[in-house]
Amino acid sequence: MSNLVVIAYEDQFKAEEVRTMLRKMQREYLIDLEDAVVAVKDDQGKVKLHQMYQLAAAGALSGGFWGALIGLIFMSPLLGMAVGAGAGAVSGALTDVGINDDFMKNLAASFKNGSSVLFVLVRKATPDKVLEQLQGTGGKVIKTSLTHEEEEKLQAVLNTANAAAAG
Repeated sequence: MSNLVVIAYEDQFKAEEVRTMLRKMQREYLIDLEDAVVAVKDDQGKVKLHQMYQLAAAGALSGGFWGALIGLIFMSPLLGMAVGAGAGAVSGALTDVGINDDFMKNLAASFKNGSSVLFVLVRKATPDKVLEQLQGTGGKVIKTSLTHEEEEKLQAVLNTANAAAAG
């Protein structure tokens, strides 16, 4: 089973930078990513999706799911439909995943202009080595399917640079 991790960043470029780090770790066999999508909200409030794989290679279902999920999170159902998902398929896919309305509203409220969010599905990982490389990258863990202990450890690692910069 894959784990979902959603991390918000206060600038437009950090989520893509961290995803690049994760892809490098995947080439080193430290992590097995099922998918990683970056959503960027520019200074004008326009949301753009940057998918890890081309839709033709990953299949329309995966692309449609991510487009629909992120489109619904940001209250823009047309965004999801533009990626190729019909309204019926969107609601069916989200029901299967179990994403609740409170999560979507919370994320939409925290996603500000000029920021980015990283959505990652991880099949498996070598946690100590992955966390070591993610140390100090910042960001706020919004949602995970990890245990509370694992989620706290991830947030602590991300916060390391913030605490050092504040001190």
